[in-house]
Amino acid sequence: MYRIILCLLILLDACNQTHTQKKDLQSSYSSLNITQAYDLSLLPLACIKTQYPNKLNQTLSDSSQIKQPKELHPAFYGCFDWHSSVHGHWSLVYLLKKFPSLENAGLIKNLLSDNLSAENIIIEVNYFNETGNQSFERTYGWAWILKLAEELNTWDTPLARQLEANLQPLTDYIVNAYLNFLPKLIYPIRVGEHSNTAFGLSLAYDYAQVIDHKPLKQLIESSVTRFYAKDQGCPLTWEPSGFDFLSPCFEEANLMRKVNSPKVFKNWLATFLPSILQSNFQLSPARVDDRTDGKLVHLDGLNFSRAWCLYGIAKTLPEYAHLESVANDHFNSSISNVVDDHYAGAHWLGTFAIYASQASTSIIGRSSSQKD
Repeated sequence: MYRIILCLLILLDACNQTHTQKKDLQSSYSSLNITQAYDLSLLPLACIKTQYPNKLNQTLSDSSQIKQPKELHPAFYGCFDWHSSVHGHWSLVYLLKKFPSLENAGLIKNLLSDNLSAENIIIEVNYFNETGNQSFERTYGWAWILKLAEELNTWDTPLARQLEANLQPLTDYIVNAYLNFLPKLIYPIRVGEHSNTAFGLSLAYDYAQVIDHKPLKQLIESSVTRFYAKDQGCPLTWEPSGFDFLSPCFEEANLMRKVNSPKVFKNWLATFLPSILQSNFQLSPARVDDRTDGKLVHLDGLNFSRAWCLYGIAKTLPEYAHLESVANDHFNSSISNVVDDHYAGAHWLGTFAIYASQASTSIIGRSSSQKD
């Protein structure tokens, strides 16, 4: 399993060696190979069927709701908490979709079919409908359900069609939850953890675009304008907070990049984060002193999430190409910690490494031809 460390360090080192301040957006990035994909797949496979330890984050209305994690969440009971199980499933779908000849492809397919059965998903939906659970996993877990649904939708196999159909009741529930919640959210949540509004909307917007769900897409666009369009001078020097795994400043910028045309985004970014336009801009990766602590190890995730935001900005606006080097530094600083002896990080960091790697080779956002 430890082959992933060497492989991905080599991958990002190659990016650093070929970087120049005027690097053109069309320049290519290295991408995961099948060996790296196999090693990354071992991380969710090691925890998706692991019921304990488990953090349920449950609101109890009465004693009838006290059950084993697998009874409450037959699809998403592993990987310590619900949202990590969800994005662990996304990781497997993404890797299998990109590398269908994976050595453990059969095992992955069987696991996905078993966990994402129609019967299991209905139980997951029923959980949300119980008294007190409507805000469960709002909006971080919600966002990862939609990312999983998006990945299945763009995977052209009979298995994907079946899994997408099985997941659809939960997907529909989450879409409706966003449609009901966003108009009532007067102020965005700007923290660096699960409830961060920008990150939740970023993944939801990807889904809305790919699926062409116009009501969700339009509501997110109007909400983003309402929340963020007038923001200026984000205090980047205040980051990170001690438990951050998301950057409030960069996640907001990444969302604005997706929702707006490059021209509009460029003008907004110049006043929101003026310091990052400088070609000598530097940002130190976050440091972790104790990776056995589930909160402190969040900072490894912050390095990956900063990386995917910086890659997106650099690939959208040529004058910000120097941010690729900053992103690479952040990726490199935490990739060796993806696979270690501590479940506190191993149950989720692989997903963040995959998502950051994906961001270095692809881009989701509005094109310059779209309306400003």
